[in-house]
Amino acid sequence: MKILVVGAGAVGGYFGGRLIENGVDVTFLVRERRKQQLENTGLRIESVHGDIEVTPQTIVAGDHAGPFDVILVSTKAYQLEAVLEDLSPFVGDNTMILPLLNGIAHIDILRNKFGANHVIGGLCFVEATLDETGKILQKSAIHDLVFGEFSGDRTDRINVLEETFKGAKAGFRLSENILQDMWHKYIFITTLSGVTTLTRSPIGPIREASGGMSLLRGFIKEVVSIAKRLEAPVSPSVDKETLEKLKQVGYDMKSSMQRDMEKGFPVEADHLQGYFYEKAVRGEMTSPLLETIYTNLKVYEIDHLKK
Repeated sequence: MKILVVGAGAVGGYFGGRLIENGVDVTFLVRERRKQQLENTGLRIESVHGDIEVTPQTIVAGDHAGPFDVILVSTKAYQLEAVLEDLSPFVGDNTMILPLLNGIAHIDILRNKFGANHVIGGLCFVEATLDETGKILQKSAIHDLVFGEFSGDRTDRINVLEETFKGAKAGFRLSENILQDMWHKYIFITTLSGVTTLTRSPIGPIREASGGMSLLRGFIKEVVSIAKRLEAPVSPSVDKETLEKLKQVGYDMKSSMQRDMEKGFPVEADHLQGYFYEKAVRGEMTSPLLETIYTNLKVYEIDHLKK
């Protein structure tokens, strides 16, 4: 299969690099600056699972590369609208679009643009970042990518995709309940990013602090209540499962949103906490912790835009 990875940042670069390492035909759609950087230095990954250094195939918007079998979208949520038109020439009749964005709102955006039949479900768990030279640093044991048909069916195309991913040095896994997996990840990452950006702290000190566990439990309760009001396909024990995951992650674990704030970058506040907050307001649901956390992020955005 021919795979196009949109973006060669920490997420797309990492999983795309693992596929190249396994002999898969991968091309990266990148901006001109990143293209030049990759041509000069190669795609470099420093990982606890083994380092990679390859010279990848790259294209920029407007290049004629023909349709791809799979388009793996690994942009930030606030970048998605800007790349939709760039993707159009690469979408053929049988192209699968596999998004790895956090949250849920992007699914309707992609379906409205390309048609529901082109979009499959996906999510990932990986703690990775780019250093100042463009190298991808991946420092923890978790490096999982989950994918599947929204119907849960083992279609011919999803079986071929599973076979393509097989053997790569990362946790590529086919799910038969991808929508539930995405909602569970959404609740987890909204909580992790919300509390770490509010406190400007990794998760470990939050767990230890007086009131820290109460903050986590309270925030999880609010977002799960909203998800259930939306009739999201979450499990009855999703609140307990989310809290348990937050107890188990490494002491120094930071959310990617927190790392973006530390670098002065834009954040995905509207796509994550904002989506839940909008639904809460419309449903006249009380969510004081969510409101506080979302306000904190919006204050950061206002301050960031002034600089």
